[in-house]
Amino acid sequence: QVQLVESGGGLVQAGGSLGLSCIATTNIFSAYDMSWYRQIAGGNRELVASIGSNHRTNIVTSAEGRFTIWRDNGKNTVSLQMNSLRPEDTAVYYCNARLRGNNYWGQGTQVTVSS
Repeated sequence: QVQLVESGGGLVQAGGSLGLSCIATTNIFSAYDMSWYRQIAGGNRELVASIGSNHRTNIVTSAEGRFTIWRDNGKNTVSLQMNSLRPEDTAVYYCNARLRGNNYWGQGTQVTVSS
């Protein structure tokens, strides 16, 4: 079982920046593929960014050039830097860890972007 704890959400004006961080309780963090998802009220959870155990990254088109994902295996953390935020980025952001078909989720952190 992996526990994930997110931090860093909040309220920001459009055009501003926020950084999210997720810390995982596991001894094999480096083996996990890590991702950030988001979910708006009443909507589906959607992938925002991912970073594999090989450090290969993927950012969804709507966030390309604005969001950056990275991981620190020494600290068991995955981070998401979000710049040039837009009102449509408003959502609950979830950290996800995946390994061999097992999926783990954090509790989520709210990001609100005001126009």
